[in-house]
Amino acid sequence: MNKILIVEDEKELANFVSLELQHEGYDTKVHNNGRTGLEDALNENWDAILLDLMLPELNGLEVTRRIRQVKNTPIIMMTARDDIMDRVSGLDHGADDYIIKPFAIEELLARLRALLRRIDIESDKNVTKQTTLGYRDIVVEKENRLVRRRNEVIDLTKREYELLLTLMENINTVLERDKLLEKVWGYENNDIETNVVDVYVRYLRNKIDFPGEESYIQTVRGLGYVMRS
Repeated sequence: MNKILIVEDEKELANFVSLELQHEGYDTKVHNNGRTGLEDALNENWDAILLDLMLPELNGLEVTRRIRQVKNTPIIMMTARDDIMDRVSGLDHGADDYIIKPFAIEELLARLRALLRRIDIESDKNVTKQTTLGYRDIVVEKENRLVRRRNEVIDLTKREYELLLTLMENINTVLERDKLLEKVWGYENNDIETNVVDVYVRYLRNKIDFPGEESYIQTVRGLGYVMRS
């Protein structure tokens, strides 16, 4: 039986979701504020966490950030904020998925099943041999999602890592911003502004480049970005 932690300050919604999950065979527990929810998330082993974005005491982004410092528990963020950058921020803080309120319980159940199924598949893959990808003095350990530069571990967010990996998997190929949005963010070009790519390339450069040295990532004016051998 999968154990699901629900952290949601709307008590009626939290209880409704909890009852529906129990009806589907899940074991659930509810917290109505971020601080107690975080404590339970860290002290107990949960198969997944359903986490509201706007919470008293600690908001969902901060709860996610603190969980990700020590645990990889799958997190679905529940939010009434439909702004694309709020969703991007939630995913970059470590959430695995998000769902916009008000939602149909069938959609939440489907997303939860899909997430748990993906985690099971990834757990099976962890027994496979480690795959590495190199470019100049950067090495990516793909199964570990670990990045090293000159043997120093570089701390990247989930989105920064996926952007770097995509560029390294396409050495000498110019990737247009629309293509990067599709590959890294999973959005079609009409769903999100392409300047998000520029913002994250800047974030990534700040972490992997050395001051005074040529950037690992080259800008192709009017098109996009490339890593050249």
